[in-house]
Amino acid sequence: MTSGTQAPPVQHRAQPGELPVIAEESARRLARVALAEAGVDDAEARQVADALVDTSLRGIDTHGLRLLPQYLDELATGVANAAARVTIARDRGAGLLLDADGSLGVLAGLAAARLAAERAGRFGVAAVSVRDSNHFGAASVYTRQLARQGLVGIALTSAASRVAPFNGVEPLFGTNPISVAAGGGDQEFALDMATSQVCFGEIKQRRAEGRRLDRGWTTDADGLPTEEPDQAYALSPLGGYKGQGLAMAVTLLGAVLTGSPPDWQLSQVGEGTAGRGRQVGHLVMALDPGAFCGQERFGAGLADLLGTVRSATPAGDQAVLAPGDPQRAHERERRAHGVPLDARTADVLAELARRTGIDGPTAREART
Repeated sequence: MTSGTQAPPVQHRAQPGELPVIAEESARRLARVALAEAGVDDAEARQVADALVDTSLRGIDTHGLRLLPQYLDELATGVANAAARVTIARDRGAGLLLDADGSLGVLAGLAAARLAAERAGRFGVAAVSVRDSNHFGAASVYTRQLARQGLVGIALTSAASRVAPFNGVEPLFGTNPISVAAGGGDQEFALDMATSQVCFGEIKQRRAEGRRLDRGWTTDADGLPTEEPDQAYALSPLGGYKGQGLAMAVTLLGAVLTGSPPDWQLSQVGEGTAGRGRQVGHLVMALDPGAFCGQERFGAGLADLLGTVRSATPAGDQAVLAPGDPQRAHERERRAHGVPLDARTADVLAELARRTGIDGPTAREART
């Protein structure tokens, strides 16, 4: 419950066997307050907060609430422009370029998705590119928004280099995600994948826990595979040279096509130069099935695709899943039991809760 009086400090630090969690609505309210206090317009603060919380609910923790402290740091240092105005720099009808004016990447991505939906309604297809942006979180935020409007959504973004090319040493590419989404509810296809074997957040987590890495995740300073987290120098591309090809395709579409710097010239999240945006590029595309086979036939085909895959004979005890199925399971569990938090995010939200009287993080027994 909330009250108009100041709440006592919340004990959120996890004890052995526990972890800090927060209820969904409290997380949304506190994230909105934090962003508004950082200078973001109230309506835009709501959009960013909802994107982060929705992502955490779906179990994509590396791109959910865990990013809030980093986004607040970038707003405080001027890496992200709290008063940015996203404008159309070029307009060819179904193809556009937006200038994000150094805004939070989530706001730029949402602006691109809205415009892509509107133009796809007119032309059947739309491609909206974005320049001068920042980290935009999970790419599925934008594709799922398009899917809920009956469209096929496609999104990708350039990112600071973490991944070495196949047989290479130096990291040249970002984790360069690709997302494709269509449908909704139980009939939703929602792919959101990096083009690296794993995201860098997982490496940091393993370092903190003193756990070895999985085989094939990373290479050391000599370009050799390593399972030691402290020796990890670069991430490995997904599927070797094929993952390198996908990463390069994302750089082509997210950076080269948008006129943005390539991955190896971008700063990492939280490591930008004060007063200067990170100049990340995005591409958001929308396809209207009505311009192709028609909505009814597309919906039937999507249902057949999902149903056939899910009913495939499993090789073991676990069922065959379609993209988005694990995330929906996470969402059901976390709506009921709370969103797990890392220590830094828990600290930020607990301090806000103390000042505002909004319910903050609590500790619960860790679930396996």
